[in-house]
Amino acid sequence: MCPDCEGLGQVSDIDIVQIVDESRSLNDGAILVPGYTADGWMVRVFAESGFFDGDTPVRDFSPEQRRIFLYGEQQKVRIASTNMTYEGLVPKITKSMLQKDRDGLQPHIRAFVDRAVTFVACPACEGTRLNEGARSSRIDGVNIADAAAMQITDLAVWVRSIDDPSVAPIVAGLRDTLDAFVHIGLGYLSLDRASGTLSGGEAQRTKMIRHLGSSLTDITYVFDEPTAGLHPHDIQRMNDTLRQLRDKGNTVLVVEHKPEVIEIADHVVDLGPRAGRDGGTIQYEGDVGGLRTSDTLTGRFLDHRAQLKSAVRPRTGALPIRGASQHNLKNIDVDIPLRVLTVVTGVAGSGKSSLIHGNLPAFDDVVVVDQSPIKGSRRSSPATYTGILDAVRAAFAKANGVKPALFSANSEGGCIACTGLGVIVTQLGFQSTVETVCELCGGSGFADEVLEYTLDGKNIAEVLRMSVSEASTFLTRGPAVAVLGRLVDVGLGYITLGQSLNTLSGGERQRLKLAISMAKEGAVYVLDEPTTGLHLADVDILLALLDSLVDAGNTVVVIEHHQAVMAHADWIIDIGPGAGRDGGTIVFEGTPTDLVAARSTLTGEHLALYVGA
Repeated sequence: MCPDCEGLGQVSDIDIVQIVDESRSLNDGAILVPGYTADGWMVRVFAESGFFDGDTPVRDFSPEQRRIFLYGEQQKVRIASTNMTYEGLVPKITKSMLQKDRDGLQPHIRAFVDRAVTFVACPACEGTRLNEGARSSRIDGVNIADAAAMQITDLAVWVRSIDDPSVAPIVAGLRDTLDAFVHIGLGYLSLDRASGTLSGGEAQRTKMIRHLGSSLTDITYVFDEPTAGLHPHDIQRMNDTLRQLRDKGNTVLVVEHKPEVIEIADHVVDLGPRAGRDGGTIQYEGDVGGLRTSDTLTGRFLDHRAQLKSAVRPRTGALPIRGASQHNLKNIDVDIPLRVLTVVTGVAGSGKSSLIHGNLPAFDDVVVVDQSPIKGSRRSSPATYTGILDAVRAAFAKANGVKPALFSANSEGGCIACTGLGVIVTQLGFQSTVETVCELCGGSGFADEVLEYTLDGKNIAEVLRMSVSEASTFLTRGPAVAVLGRLVDVGLGYITLGQSLNTLSGGERQRLKLAISMAKEGAVYVLDEPTTGLHLADVDILLALLDSLVDAGNTVVVIEHHQAVMAHADWIIDIGPGAGRDGGTIVFEGTPTDLVAARSTLTGEHLALYVGA
């Protein structure tokens, strides 16, 4: 491990000008850091330490006072009859903020870090995180950091060049593992890639590789939508991998919507008939042939195919992207048409997200809707996230002549036993925590006296247990009506108003964000794989939603692999031809019809097969 960066591979450079307002004294609140207020203990330690006068502007500090203020070592000082520890501002910020995961910081602290701190590669290890001893050991001139930085396809070739008999068994195992990476479509990665930067599909496929080389048999593997983020070309390789696991004597259980994966199944279990409380029953069990002839929703849509448009919408201008060169992009110039539906596609790792998220001109009317987790506590729900709960509380308060706060489980109306959670959380030391339904409130989270107040015959707990569809017929007045209507439009009519946000899938989170953003007109909507987690029938609902957004005067850009969305597009930008170093160029621009006719790319070939051309 590199001692200079402690294995992080990067060091931080704090811009003191951003932290200290030199026009004021400490007692006037000179430290512009979240939580460092003039009357708070952290600033009082500085101002009353005795090392400098708290009323003296920082710009007037002597060089020695400035050094102590910024970089002073830890030492005890007496502040208001209390022993406190004094430490310079820079090391204090480094320990409290910079040594933590940036994504785990609170939003206001993260914004401060982004403004005041620059992270650069550690000059001692050049970002490799390894000490000099590790970097000086080489095989044919290549050290371990060089090998880890190689694209896996290149690394596999280099490993094959090692012919030392003493390490032959190790090399053989490593070769098989690297070949598995390439076969499963991850050959464009490098071994030093941070795991936090992997997409959900990449992370899941990486886990699969570990099991491919296992000699264990009679194991049950459960995969939850392993095709997430995969191009149709990559799905074929995924299917080969699933078959390999099965043929080794294992049981492979796959939760999936893609027809390409359903068709290779030996046994299919179809749940339904719909989602949420309208689902939960077995609709069909048997082989794929039987599913096709069944009258279930999945059976009816298994061979359903979206058709190419006979006519596409005309563009009314364009958003220019010039010289895009992030990651594997090769100085790309491309125009994103306005007021049409554009699909950006290509094999996994070709550079789609880098092109759009890293280069699309930023302005207020660009609405990016992705599947990232929604920030919030365990108390957050669709009702709180969308603002529906505010309207519901106001309606209850008006109907009963009481305060709105009474109808908040986080405020005056919460159950005193569970503090509004609805469950009692028991900590079991080193073991996992145990949650049990609160006996006092029965899981509602509300005090009994609050549940006596009703709105049109329903109390607040009963309203929060309603699905979005039920609530849209119950709440027919006020600001909640429009939001509920948009939630139904994006296919979330089955979720309940009060369910925890952490129970939503990535696709559900994305559609929830979309429903909130849909009020804008003339905006540019960027959706990142919105078909993730969608049933075949729900894809048609999504296509209708995308059409409605474009018809309302918006521009819609979708990063997507699903052939139905490609076929429905007005314009396609295909990036490739391969992944990683082999991608990063525009291999096609034009209409879906032209892409199918040309069949010049992997996307064109698979789209032609999909539409039967």
